[in-house]
Amino acid sequence: MRRAPLPAPQASTPQAMPASGAGPAPRQATHPKGVAPAGRGGAAGAKGLPPPPAEHAVQAEAVPGGYAEGYRDGVFAGGEALVAQHIPPDHILPAVAAADLIAAGFRQYAPSLARLSSPHEMAGHITAALDAQRPLSVVRLGDGELLTLAADTVLPGQEVQELAPFLPYAGVPCSTPDIRAMLAEAIQAADWVGVPISRAPTFQGLLFPVLRHFGIDWSRLKLTSSTINYSLHQSGLVLPLLQGRRVLLIGSQAPELAALLHSRGIHVTGIIGSVAGVMDIPRVMQQTAEHAFDIALVAAGIPAVILCRRIAGELGKVALDFGHLADKLVTGELQL
Repeated sequence: MRRAPLPAPQASTPQAMPASGAGPAPRQATHPKGVAPAGRGGAAGAKGLPPPPAEHAVQAEAVPGGYAEGYRDGVFAGGEALVAQHIPPDHILPAVAAADLIAAGFRQYAPSLARLSSPHEMAGHITAALDAQRPLSVVRLGDGELLTLAADTVLPGQEVQELAPFLPYAGVPCSTPDIRAMLAEAIQAADWVGVPISRAPTFQGLLFPVLRHFGIDWSRLKLTSSTINYSLHQSGLVLPLLQGRRVLLIGSQAPELAALLHSRGIHVTGIIGSVAGVMDIPRVMQQTAEHAFDIALVAAGIPAVILCRRIAGELGKVALDFGHLADKLVTGELQL
């Protein structure tokens, strides 16, 4: 597939955390012209990031033939070839590498860096809301949410289908104007929005064009990382947040997660099982209203963004988009 490149992303910092959203999605065969595909697998690949440069060099030398040649061509095309476009005819720029120019340019744009709320800061905000019994919603935007919003808006719908065959599994069988409007409204109204740190094409490469299309001023949003769920866990903050609270669990792993939390002394007052996509949100909200709880952990793919915002806005509770952290805790891949 050869299409026009995605709009240029904004500045941010690199990350190597699992992606939010749902489902494995092999996208290596379909990506916009001139950019590499973003992965969804393990650590670095989950955010579409390459390994560190030194590791790249080892890979290029260790694997013979086409891989090494393709790697060198890609590095050149993404660096020195871009620099060459700015050098006037009959001139050279001696002894200045593309990396040096990037570093110099970055210093110019450093004042434009936007700081994201850290795990300990987010834990403080959540705890304060719980103590004050006031609503708070924490939603997260991964490639699933962004591609849903991008369909037929900033990207052709067919291209989104090719890039994101996992969307039905993530709760969006087909991105429609109504679904996009609900999702955009939830993002606009959420108390905290987790955004991807990765600059890969289907992460930050879509984030800012999508927000602009829907008239959402990113500078007015309270931002944290889209992997804040994992960061809270890695910082040892999940159990302290839940201790002494009434917890509602929503998602396909809710029964197993409830047993795990109970074994750690957490009071789970309600379980709502699988969410059958965005069209199931009214039923889930009706059942949610029947439970007594202080905080809801929602692991329901893309519908979690809408659910968290509605739980906070309509029921006055704290709601956290818990994502695939639920799966990893239940399987034992991660330990509480």
